[in-house]
Amino acid sequence: MDGLILWLAHGFGVGRIPWAPGTFGSLIGVLWFVILLSTQNIWGFVGGMIGGVIASVWICGKAEVILKQRDPGSIVLDEVCAVPICFIPWVVTECLRKGTWPPLETFFGAKTWYIVAILFVLFRIFDILKPPPVRQSQRLHGGWGVVTDDVLAALYVCALSLVVFH
Repeated sequence: MDGLILWLAHGFGVGRIPWAPGTFGSLIGVLWFVILLSTQNIWGFVGGMIGGVIASVWICGKAEVILKQRDPGSIVLDEVCAVPICFIPWVVTECLRKGTWPPLETFFGAKTWYIVAILFVLFRIFDILKPPPVRQSQRLHGGWGVVTDDVLAALYVCALSLVVFH
């Protein structure tokens, strides 16, 4: 069971990449966003995000115990589960504007892919710089400390995207 927990916590292995594991984990997070969008309904999207965060808290907490380290860089499942949160304002805006669930092309089309890239980079910046209360949230116990800072970084991206893009 420890092997499965570590494989998941390491973002299916990408967290073991020796340089920029958080960035590679965040790329897997973009794939998780695509999977959540593919549910083609708000309940699958939101349920998958919430379920992902809850599972990540548990898995990352277990991985810390197994590795005997507090929030090691190789644990990237927290980035994976947080990245889709960055896109909530855009998804909601598109749903309200079109009156239907937006297709993948809305986010990954020739005229919009750069917005995905901007949101990705902003997430990495907030995750690395950890403005208050992001850094302070890492003091939370176990998996909560591992995951909460990434969720808060994603919420910073949400707030900034609301100001800039909407």
